[in-house]
Amino acid sequence: MKRYFHSELEDIKNKLILIGEKTNEAARLSTQAFLESDIEKAHTTLELDDSIDELEKEIAHACERYITLRSPVSSDVRLILVAITASHDFERAADEAHNIAKKTKKILSRDGHVKQLTSIEEMSRLACIMVQDAILCLIEEDMGMARSIIERDKAIDRLNLANYKMLTSQEMREEIDDTTRFETILISKSIERIADHAKNLAEEVIYLLTGE
Repeated sequence: MKRYFHSELEDIKNKLILIGEKTNEAARLSTQAFLESDIEKAHTTLELDDSIDELEKEIAHACERYITLRSPVSSDVRLILVAITASHDFERAADEAHNIAKKTKKILSRDGHVKQLTSIEEMSRLACIMVQDAILCLIEEDMGMARSIIERDKAIDRLNLANYKMLTSQEMREEIDDTTRFETILISKSIERIADHAKNLAEEVIYLLTGE
């Protein structure tokens, strides 16, 4: 379904797409920094955070201005509400990418490299695809894709649980020091939260289209 946008609504929509793209880039770079032991990608992720925070503020201000100056119909009110909550979800997902980058830097400064964990790599790939699809879902207002994103979140949850069990096993206790294991558990949890925010975005698209 395509909707008509006033210029103000079009601007809000464009900013929402931009914050989504920046967040997706932050998620991709932060997980690559961890998986590839790449300190430069960690630095780039941290640098993205300020621009994402600023975009969230711009979207909130534009939404408040539109409500104040216009008399929006019910469908436009839903769009404004979705824009506010979606931009916040993107910003929170970017915060998780920020956390991954910071913990990756700590691990690299201490250990020199990151121990490769297949489950982390797979859940990173799936989470980044979910964020990308969440952006497309918002652009296309695609109900089917929204429901697909929600369903895919379960796989991320399972992988996060598997990572926790692996990292707290006796074998890993003997192989990796406690600080690195704890930080890696938190990195896995941050990836899981990025996927949660993508799921939230999908739910917001459903609300936009159905009012439920």
